[in-house]
Amino acid sequence: MAYGRRLLRGEQVTLRPTAEEDLPALVAFWTAPDFAVLQTGPYRPRPTAATVAQFRTWSANESPASVGFSVVTDDDRLAGHVTLSGLELPTRIVTLGVVMGAEHVSHGIGTDAVRVAVRYAFAEMGAHKVELQAWAFNDRALAAYEKAGFVREGVRRAAVLHDGRFHDEVLMGLLAEEWSPA
Repeated sequence: MAYGRRLLRGEQVTLRPTAEEDLPALVAFWTAPDFAVLQTGPYRPRPTAATVAQFRTWSANESPASVGFSVVTDDDRLAGHVTLSGLELPTRIVTLGVVMGAEHVSHGIGTDAVRVAVRYAFAEMGAHKVELQAWAFNDRALAAYEKAGFVREGVRRAAVLHDGRFHDEVLMGLLAEEWSPA
């Protein structure tokens, strides 16, 4: 196999540079009410232009410390977006962010995208650890992250107020020595 051929390729998805034509769908994924409540803060509707600008920033790939990719299925459908951000020396810890369209959830596509992103973090970015945060009520995401090898490292109790109730935030991580490239 030629070097790099499968670097951004998984079993069901490919990670590729984000194109301008991806932005309307990514904005729709990000702002859909069922996904918006899963973001890392309280739900705040944002103007489309601001969300487009955020995806452009995440996907610029101009720094060795942060990258973003569109997630595309084998039949060339845009399924979501992944980011790896904040890589710094000497810790070499990078934070994973995932956005998936609702129609692509619970089919293994997100888990595959996470596995490909993790492979990239360790093999190309030189990360020592990939970490993430997810709300405790987001059972599907927690299951996908665990399938990809992440372990629960801790809980920030009552970390966000949503819909009148406080919810816990689960902290997860995967070390390079725990990762299996298979």
